Amino acid sequence: MIMKIIRYIFVSLSLLILSGCNFLDLEPQDFVNNDEYYNTEEDLQAALNGIYSELASGNLYKSYFIGRAGLDADQGYQQRDGDAKTLGEYYVVATDIKVLSIWQTLYRGINNANILLANVDKESIDIERSERQRIKGETLFLRAYFYFLLAQNWGDVPYITVPTEGAKPEDIQIARTPALEVYDHIISDMNTALPYVKQIDELGYGGKVSQSAIHGILARVHLYVAGEPYNRTEDYALARKHAWEVISSNKHKLNPDFQQIFINYAQDIYDIGESIWEVEFYGNGTGLYAQLGGYVGGTNGIRNSSEKNNVGYTYDYINATKFAYDLYKTVNSKTDIRRDLTIAPFKYSTPSGSTVNDAPDKINWTSTQIFNRNAGKFRREYEILFPKHKSYTPTNFPLLRYADVLLMFAEADNEVNHGPTVEAYNAVNQVVRRGFGEDPLTPNADYDWEGMDYDSFKSEIRNERARELCFEALRKRDLVRWGIFVEQMKRCLADAQAAPTFNDLNHAIDTYSNASERDVVWPIPSYEIGLNPKLTQNAGW
Repeated sequence: MIMKIIRYIFVSLSLLILSGCNFLDLEPQDFVNNDEYYNTEEDLQAALNGIYSELASGNLYKSYFIGRAGLDADQGYQQRDGDAKTLGEYYVVATDIKVLSIWQTLYRGINNANILLANVDKESIDIERSERQRIKGETLFLRAYFYFLLAQNWGDVPYITVPTEGAKPEDIQIARTPALEVYDHIISDMNTALPYVKQIDELGYGGKVSQSAIHGILARVHLYVAGEPYNRTEDYALARKHAWEVISSNKHKLNPDFQQIFINYAQDIYDIGESIWEVEFYGNGTGLYAQLGGYVGGTNGIRNSSEKNNVGYTYDYINATKFAYDLYKTVNSKTDIRRDLTIAPFKYSTPSGSTVNDAPDKINWTSTQIFNRNAGKFRREYEILFPKHKSYTPTNFPLLRYADVLLMFAEADNEVNHGPTVEAYNAVNQVVRRGFGEDPLTPNADYDWEGMDYDSFKSEIRNERARELCFEALRKRDLVRWGIFVEQMKRCLADAQAAPTFNDLNHAIDTYSNASERDVVWPIPSYEIGLNPKLTQNAGW
């Protein structure tokens, strides 16, 4: 906890130093002169912390990405009236404020990374070579990750590597770079960064970039390039290679208790075996660092509309779908334990006369009330920091878990060999065993996969990713790269139309009615097109 507080002090200082610009603006908005500022090791580290802080922005993983941007796709729908007919319900227009805010936040992170990269090699800075390289490596990776999010969500985007401050118009007011070219830059920068950053066991926590994180995200990037719409299938071998680097490092293992993973995120417990990279949040919305809390568990948790109990207020933006619920299997009368931990089987009810020291009642939903159920992984009842704020939570959010790496390896291995090998089964069976509450490393004939051909393994690995990674902001992009996004959204529409009626069901019907082929990407924000006449709009928008 003390180390996390110290890191957040540096982040707070960084936010005072770095003030982002729109990437097309020609006049600097930073109030610190770069020539005067980037002169010490502390300056460089504070600037790097400021770049990390963009991940914790409300426009990214603090709020929008965890429940208000439609990224749960066929697994969950946004059902808050205040967000109706916006991005989360696939009711999107090019003037949508969320679309613009996400775009600008990503480019602000990129611009701040470009500023740091332009200054990190100054000979006048007294710093050990290894530390200079580490800062450069983490910065290169973060810039590449921001571009990865841009390419995933918009396709072709301008690729800019010079700071906005002092730039010529022709350097930053440029046309959209083809997405595949952007991906190649991403891959190159991540590989360049790889030897510069620390091993995760040297770091001791997942709040900063490690070699394991870079290998794991590179596996993810290569899977996206191998899939739709690029279909560069040779990248499956590279995805397999990078995932195997994480596995064979022997620095990671699954937490044997699936629930404990999410308790750890809520209680500042770092488990580098399971959680390779995570966005850090701190505090309960009070004191000097109040702005450093997040909304994890508050936005994407189980509805609790009362502050008169010890759970913590929850806005419950996300409800589950029947498709997501039905994916979890029952084998030998034992149901996959992830189902009721991921999709909450109950709602909270606060008896009259309750106080913040009392636990609310838990009222189980009926077997037909599937669409009523909230996302359940991030539960405010796990928090141990009191008093609990109505909005802010200290819960971290996972960007890369070891389970994801195992599943990516298994998927890529199946593609490379046109059928699963022993190594693919070894990887996926660890995840499956834990899903049924069994020891991940002990073979179990009741649950282990075997004897599948290429097609059946591919189908089942897609379902296993859904079971394991539900509500972790990955599902929409998986569906897009598999080429089944529209198909799955229409499947959920049929389920919603057949579901028993309740107050929030209209949000599900609207979401799955609105989704269409154009929604594989978002529109280029109209505001940005107005600033840069070289920008063009995505098809259908």
